[in-house]
Amino acid sequence: MNIVIFGAGGRAGRQAVAEALRRGHRVTAVVRDPARHGDLTGARVVAGDVTDEAGVERVAAGHDAAISAAVDLAVPPHDFFTSSARALSAGLAKAGVGRLVVVGLASVMPGASGVPLMDEPGYPNEYRAFLLGHAAGLDELRACEPDWAYVAPAGDFDHGGAPTGRYRVAEHGDAASRITYADFAIALLDEVEAPRTRRGAVSVREA
Repeated sequence: MNIVIFGAGGRAGRQAVAEALRRGHRVTAVVRDPARHGDLTGARVVAGDVTDEAGVERVAAGHDAAISAAVDLAVPPHDFFTSSARALSAGLAKAGVGRLVVVGLASVMPGASGVPLMDEPGYPNEYRAFLLGHAAGLDELRACEPDWAYVAPAGDFDHGGAPTGRYRVAEHGDAASRITYADFAIALLDEVEAPRTRRGAVSVREA
């Protein structure tokens, strides 16, 4: 497949690029400044802005699917995640890309009680504006034209652990859960190659 990956310079994006290449796909890695990402070998690295509809259409043309792991911490979270969801929806539709997989956040997924994890007692909320921005972006995705999946870790990422090559779908969000970026990337590419989640959100956790 031809896969375009937005936010390919971040930790989740880099692992998505690596996993896609490992599976033999052709990858376009979209970053803000290609000169800073010469280590993304094997992929075609291009400049792009995930909040720019015309730019999304341009870089996505000719691709079969898209992954977005993009984030811009210099922009208010609500503004970034809603504008990127809208630009991806419209730009990918115009480019003829029918599948979008978005890297999500555990906090907006239902916890064991059924309410969003960020609203359960004891959940740390010092970054609540960022959490609410993700939630608003997910709401925008629900109006998206392409077939999409929002894939979130059940808890958080394990930054130092060894990948296992496996993952499992979580029954609900769990703040104690940890999954490596490499194992998470397997879930992303599985959703690209053989979609199980259509126009919906799913949490994945360590196997």
